[in-house]
Amino acid sequence: MKYLDTNIILRLLTRDDEAKAAGCHSLFQQAEGQGKQEVATTEAIITEVCYVLSSSRNPYKLTHEEIRARLVPVLSMRGLRLPRKRRYLRALDLYATYPVLDIEDAVCVAHMEAEGISEILSYDTDFDDVEEAQRVEP
Repeated sequence: MKYLDTNIILRLLTRDDEAKAAGCHSLFQQAEGQGKQEVATTEAIITEVCYVLSSSRNPYKLTHEEIRARLVPVLSMRGLRLPRKRRYLRALDLYATYPVLDIEDAVCVAHMEAEGISEILSYDTDFDDVEEAQRVEP
């Protein structure tokens, strides 16, 4: 098994460097269809990918919906090991549904749902638009 850094996922999703993208594509093909390779990553890497793809300081400037569309197939791969993978898939759904949320907030809501928690203690008013979370100030 090998561990994925952010830039490997970014090269695959953006193809901004064709040579590196081809290598990443080959790696992911081995991990998905051929079963020759298993790769692992974490929540931190997934959130960083979302941040880079959505940032106005980078050339990509993708919408939350576009990011979800690109990342779901990667996270759904059989050969990708990601603890609590379903929660991050759910977080991407929330991220696309509520563009006001950043990915970290969407991950929080996905964790809350999985734990049966409906209230979040926060001063972040972005949560006010999210049906799945009730914001409460301490």
